[in-house]
Amino acid sequence: MRNLSAVLAASTMLTGIVLSIGPAAAADIYPLDRATILAGSPFDFKVELDGTHAEGDIAVTVNGKPYAEVFGKPAEFVAEEKGDEDKVLGSALILRDLALAEPGSYSVEVKAGDETKSVTWEVYATGAVPKAKNVIFLIGDGLSVAHRTSARIMSRGMADGKANGRLAMDDLDHMAFIGTSSTHSIATDSANTASAYMTGHKSRVNALGVYADRTPDSLDDPRVETIAEALRRTTNKSIGIVSTAELEDATPAAVVSHTRKRGDKAEIVGMIHGVQPEVVLGGGSAYFLKSDVPGSKRKDDKDYVQLFRDAGYTLASTKAELEAAAGSNTGKLLGLFHTGNMDTWLDRNQLKKGTVDKFPDQPGLVDMTNAALAQLSKNPEGFFLMVEGASVDKMSHPMDWERAVLETIELDHAVAVAREFAAKNPDTLVVVTGDHTHGVSLIGTIDTEKPGDDMREKVAVYDDAGFPDYVDADGDGYPDSVDVKRPLAIFASNFPDYYETWGAKLDGPFVPAIQDGDGNYVANEAYKDVPGAVLRTGNLPRENDTAVHAVDDIVLQAAGPGAEAFKGYMEQSDVYKVLADTFALGTVQK
Repeated sequence: MRNLSAVLAASTMLTGIVLSIGPAAAADIYPLDRATILAGSPFDFKVELDGTHAEGDIAVTVNGKPYAEVFGKPAEFVAEEKGDEDKVLGSALILRDLALAEPGSYSVEVKAGDETKSVTWEVYATGAVPKAKNVIFLIGDGLSVAHRTSARIMSRGMADGKANGRLAMDDLDHMAFIGTSSTHSIATDSANTASAYMTGHKSRVNALGVYADRTPDSLDDPRVETIAEALRRTTNKSIGIVSTAELEDATPAAVVSHTRKRGDKAEIVGMIHGVQPEVVLGGGSAYFLKSDVPGSKRKDDKDYVQLFRDAGYTLASTKAELEAAAGSNTGKLLGLFHTGNMDTWLDRNQLKKGTVDKFPDQPGLVDMTNAALAQLSKNPEGFFLMVEGASVDKMSHPMDWERAVLETIELDHAVAVAREFAAKNPDTLVVVTGDHTHGVSLIGTIDTEKPGDDMREKVAVYDDAGFPDYVDADGDGYPDSVDVKRPLAIFASNFPDYYETWGAKLDGPFVPAIQDGDGNYVANEAYKDVPGAVLRTGNLPRENDTAVHAVDDIVLQAAGPGAEAFKGYMEQSDVYKVLADTFALGTVQK
């Protein structure tokens, strides 16, 4: 966060925030109603008023006391907050870097007339003694129950109604259902979901580490502290980020970032550099490279590759370089293995499709997780590591199910690495979850040898489904091929117009829909002549080119010290409270 001079101890127990605004006016208050705030954690307080007001007409109190007496300083008054084309949006009050050290419920009243709006905040403390030294937080982006079930069957097999083996994530011994909705809609994206995990505050779709306000500037919205900033403020622990996506993408960015717009990728790289996690491994080098370097997407002259070098990082751009760099003693490791998102397990290891020809030596998620743990575990104070299997989601959107399931299997192999580390280091909490779900179901198998050309008639359900015939002859936990005679039958509940091809996409990642001349998405006729292909008329608005996220709860599982706090139904923001308590980040000083 910015400077922390406003860290204050409120002298009384406060019980809610009440905002009164003039007639026909409305207000937004940030943080929002029922926000949970870590004691001592900096955040921005903002009140947005519809209509303009004189500063003297607005009275702000906290439990009947002048708010500046409780908060320690007055907010900045903005008589005319401007929007696009200098349109006046109304007046505002802004107080940056406020922190409340005293736990309890807080109440504020702002009077500018007759009307009143109330919100309530809970400021919570944590125990004084950390429960764990390390936390490994693994996110399968878009991870749904169907992904897990399909991964277990595909990788372990099944006979006589029982799985022939278990996933590593299956045996984590504490479980919770996690609600994923955003502050403005039941449906959500990876930015605000991952941000809720990493800050303890829910936000709006596309937002990271902020409450989304009304101003057009995506970088001036009210900020909340990320877990990386909290660790820097209160501990000497190391921080690691691992992802198969661009490192500026929503989930890895959530560990460090503050922006209303997840697409601010060039700025997010600057935020990563500002926090300087000890380990940063993934794709997205295009936003690290200086603008005159081929492949760069920067529009300025900043060279973040050099800036990270100057900060003492060992750099790696291939799997071989990562193996060499993992043995370095610099304590800082930056791996950039692709200009964009890294290729999937199926393309890297079997089909050599996608962009593997351009980036032939990409490490996998297991390689990166092992390298991160080797580096981070050198810190005697411990570490926080976020590991994302990004392409569970990126392949579920285009309904490329074999790739999505294999990404889930790869994620599970990373979970096995984390569990093996925790077995040797029992002061480690391991958490496995998703950020949101997809509308995906496994309904049976596809009997490709059934006579006839109508592939729909080959979908085998109920007793006809039998068992799939994937083979893992080498015992590596992955099927030797996805081009089998009886594959899994996996379908999405939502889709654009597209051609269902009923099988693995062996020629490269699936592109179900493309834009027509009117800007609408229509079925991609490149798949029209695939034998048995069937045109499916979509159930999504024509502006959607792929399947969308589901609102279903996520399953979270965990093991290790602190894991017992994960139970029942929890909001994603509640998960942060468990992490904060595990690390004792909100200890109240007596």
